[in-house]
Amino acid sequence: MSSLMVDLIMSLDGYGAAEGWPGYWGMEGPEYLAWIGETSETQHVALLGATTYRLMSGFAAAMGDDPGFAALTAMPKVVFSSTVEGPLSWANTELVAGDAVAAVRDMKQRDHRPLRTIGSLSLGRSLLTAGLVDRLRVVVFPVITGVTGRDRFFDGYPDVALDLVDHRTFDGRLQMLEYVPRVLDVVR
Repeated sequence: MSSLMVDLIMSLDGYGAAEGWPGYWGMEGPEYLAWIGETSETQHVALLGATTYRLMSGFAAAMGDDPGFAALTAMPKVVFSSTVEGPLSWANTELVAGDAVAAVRDMKQRDHRPLRTIGSLSLGRSLLTAGLVDRLRVVVFPVITGVTGRDRFFDGYPDVALDLVDHRTFDGRLQMLEYVPRVLDVVR
């Protein structure tokens, strides 16, 4: 049985992106980029939604031989979407048009490789709600994007208790926090 990690990067106020800001809010540093390269080289299956697939496959095409994207291109990826049409241009990518929760539940049962989402807000939300997420890893960037922020992560999530199992600081400013999530059965 494999494990599933939902991986998120966000501003301190919980946004995944912001209008007018560069990628990583312009704060990626050498420690963080090296860590991304290290984690990309571990053998796992990357799970993506349609929006993240379009964005990341575009980056991969533009970056060519960049080591971080070359590693991501080489790893197996699964895209869950009813709007993306095959054949897919990004190497080692499989398209699943059906129910993502059912497909991931099956993947966890039959595959030994770890599973990891990249971005993919609604995919992560549905997998967490279904109780399939074993770890939630968040890298917090020290910016507040209240006016320009978009893609709030936790809106619509169930209530979740988090047990901290790992943490790290990158480049003296970015905080990585890794949790075991427990979806709470809250009576309303």
